[in-house]
Amino acid sequence: MKYKNPDEYGYYGDFGGAFIPEMLYPNVKELEDNYLDIINSDDFKQEYNALLKDYVGRATPLYFAKNLSTKYQTNIYLKREDLNHTGAHKINNALGQALLAKRLGKNRIIAETGAGQHGVATATACALLGLECIVYMGEIDIARQSPNVARMKMLGAKVVPATSGSKTLKDAVNETLRDWINNASTTHYIIGSVVGPHPFPDMVARFQSIISKEIKFQLKEHIGRENPDFVIACVGGGSNAAGTFYHFVDEPEVGIIAAEAGGLGKDSGESAATTFLGTLGILHGSQSLVMQTEDGQVIEPYSISAGLDYPGIGPFHAHLFKEKRAEFFSINDDEALKSAFELTKLEGIIPALESAHALAVLDQREFAKDDVVVICLSGRGDKDMETYLRVQGTM
Repeated sequence: MKYKNPDEYGYYGDFGGAFIPEMLYPNVKELEDNYLDIINSDDFKQEYNALLKDYVGRATPLYFAKNLSTKYQTNIYLKREDLNHTGAHKINNALGQALLAKRLGKNRIIAETGAGQHGVATATACALLGLECIVYMGEIDIARQSPNVARMKMLGAKVVPATSGSKTLKDAVNETLRDWINNASTTHYIIGSVVGPHPFPDMVARFQSIISKEIKFQLKEHIGRENPDFVIACVGGGSNAAGTFYHFVDEPEVGIIAAEAGGLGKDSGESAATTFLGTLGILHGSQSLVMQTEDGQVIEPYSISAGLDYPGIGPFHAHLFKEKRAEFFSINDDEALKSAFELTKLEGIIPALESAHALAVLDQREFAKDDVVVICLSGRGDKDMETYLRVQGTM
């Protein structure tokens, strides 16, 4: 079975599709008809790849974490997406979609953001390419991610608070979709994760697939083979994970491991562990696993990590879960915090709270001594320092 790409209707098995209001149909159809031709064209690839190299700083290092490997008695490599310009993997997709938007004649960009990393990346791409930028962000996330809010504003973006519902990522997506309906002809919506109506999940995964593409040739340089035994990444909607898994999902010898945000515990009522708690439903334009009541009302998610508290999961990942192609772990807040402090003290690297969920898998699953385990360090921890400082004395 092939897992990497959806069918012609945008489905990964039972998950995906495009469930959209009639007023959005022209926007989505325009994207669907043009995105593959544009991103596969020679001029697009030349401009995009040059920016990835000279502006973003790719290829990001694949770092052998010697001290972490000694502690866990296996071979751990960290894919250092935290070293990208803007501090996370989000710039890979934001730049790609901004270049695509210009080729479609759209000069106004809207985006949603949770942790703020996608917002910063989108504002950065828009500043570089001379595009208007509006970022919707939950009121709660604005308060807990203030450094990223300041960066977005400095980059020239207008940051609009989402004040409905839980005032977090889900609600920011809702506000952005409303904007897109009202400004269809001038505006492109840069979705930050592998969610939303087709073709967004596939398009975002393709832009993020540079992560696994690099892992393959970097591992070849390190150990003489392209495939690790395991790849691990955190999953909210799932963009860094899609990029990390992309070139490995159809390689059966590679184990795929996803870490979701368990919050206060997956049975606590304060969680975002969608594969454990979700059922088949429609959220933000695609059919996937959704945390919802029996009558289809979305259950508010919770995570200490602003980038993972989403009540759904991308259809790509839902398919991997259903087909048992990937192992999914629910990582609680305290487990993620413990792993963040551990990496900082052992390797001198402060990870984003999102990335710390992936690191916490090391405490929940044993690996063989000769296994090669690659963990995506999706972002740096600057934005989470307030949280880290608040809990430092308790860890």
